[in-house]
Amino acid sequence: MKIGGLQKISLIDFPGRIAAVIFTQGCNLRCPYCQNPDLIKITETSPVSLNAVWEYLLSRRKQLDGVAITGGEPLMQKDIIDTIKKIKNLGYEVKIDTNGTFPEILKKLIAGGNIDYIAMDIKAPPRNYSMIVGRKISFEPIKKSIELIMDGNVPYEFRSTLVSGFHDEKMIDEMARLIIGAEKYVLQNLSGYRTLDPEYTKLSPFNLKMMKHFQFIASQYVKTCTIRGGDAVGSLNKIH
Repeated sequence: MKIGGLQKISLIDFPGRIAAVIFTQGCNLRCPYCQNPDLIKITETSPVSLNAVWEYLLSRRKQLDGVAITGGEPLMQKDIIDTIKKIKNLGYEVKIDTNGTFPEILKKLIAGGNIDYIAMDIKAPPRNYSMIVGRKISFEPIKKSIELIMDGNVPYEFRSTLVSGFHDEKMIDEMARLIIGAEKYVLQNLSGYRTLDPEYTKLSPFNLKMMKHFQFIASQYVKTCTIRGGDAVGSLNKIH
């Protein structure tokens, strides 16, 4: 597995767990607002060796509860299933972050009981997907991954990073309709980070009033909608 970084401890990346975070190299998308641009391409040598990761995880089994694997796109890694099994064998719970474009791998992980939490990105409504991810892609794998997650028994959240000048009320409504009945939907406000396209770094984030408005729209379709980023924070349950 090509590893781009290791965060030794996190209290926020894996809900309810004290976790280490493994960052994998390589992504099949080119979202211009990507906040991990250094992880998009796979380099000849990994900044962090897999052996170093194993040594750390072995030494912290009494201090850590879980391991979050993010990227890049972790499900691109050819040995992702075997790696997760090894992490589980150390006694850790595992969270996976994914863009949803590899449903067959996701299906195997869910069916094998190898993951304990899933966070999947929803970038845009289907009609806008190729434009925002910087690649011409089919929405069908995204749709299949949504169905797998919602039909499975693994705790999960869907999340969307909102970009000013691109996302609007109609898009929020359309994205939330893709996941009607979902347990949790997180709206993340893009702000203050280096991005793949430097122009996106210059964008002003949505203000708190607008984020709460988007939250209100989405909360009509999902059980809980949370907003994060900038001055935005908080949860809103489905309106009955």
